Amino acid sequence: MTLVHHRHDGDGWIECACGQRHWGLHGAAGLLLVDGHPVDDDGVVRRVLLQHRAHWSHHGGTWGVPGGARASTETALEAALREAAEEAAIPPDAVWPSHAWVEDHGPWSYTTVVATADRPVEPHPSDPESLDIVWTPVGDVEALPLLPAFGAMWPSILDQAHRRLVLVVDAANVVGSRPDGWWRDRKGATTRLRDELVRLSSVPAEPLGLPAMLWWPSVVLVTEGQARGVPSVDGVSVVEAPRGGDDTIVDVVAQARQARQGDHVVAVTADRELRARIDSAGGRSVGPSTLFELTRRAVRA
Repeated sequence: MTLVHHRHDGDGWIECACGQRHWGLHGAAGLLLVDGHPVDDDGVVRRVLLQHRAHWSHHGGTWGVPGGARASTETALEAALREAAEEAAIPPDAVWPSHAWVEDHGPWSYTTVVATADRPVEPHPSDPESLDIVWTPVGDVEALPLLPAFGAMWPSILDQAHRRLVLVVDAANVVGSRPDGWWRDRKGATTRLRDELVRLSSVPAEPLGLPAMLWWPSVVLVTEGQARGVPSVDGVSVVEAPRGGDDTIVDVVAQARQARQGDHVVAVTADRELRARIDSAGGRSVGPSTLFELTRRAVRA
């Protein structure tokens, strides 16, 4: 792989072993904003925001998403948000990322971040790289002359575009799986677990059995008994079980499934009976060891 002339950090062409030239010395990223209002009860996305690329650009005249080269200090999410602001006037603080897809060529990769807006936005071309920025019905996307890499990934993106991840954690079971003296201070041990969960700003898809490459979860920690009184913090919502924790966990899973049809709801527990109830409520489950591995890795987007 050969580096070609570049003007500043991140900007420049890479001649890839695959035989193609790629833009971005440190990789590249883009943002696919989806309409947050589903068209029916199945949660199908109605529209996505696409960029009609300027004719002078790479694959000019095709349709894709606002995006560009990553700076050496940027995460893929940071780069996607910056590029969307520069090219489509999308305020970064209005964007709620759900998951990301990665086209990986080894030393170079392109990350497509899928997201919704948490308030009304007015996207429009805000630099010369776009002929237009258009809300496009999903049924019309395949008929457009798409950027080749985006077109190849579009069917997979569309299948997951409306989904988010809710991660529900059985505090009592997870805390009890580590012989670290938790029995001397259950509330303190649960507080430490909550603080570990804050680190899960994003999680890899594979350990949770999910498609795509990366997910930004909504984390719910269910507490009970002597562990009650642990407050919610940014990034982790704490739910106190009025009675047994199992019933509340099943209720949280069922409510999350009902709130947004099609969302991935994954519960963390080693309790076999509870895992069966979670499956019946429409969720799936993983064990505490999977959660501990995720917190250790503390993936950055």
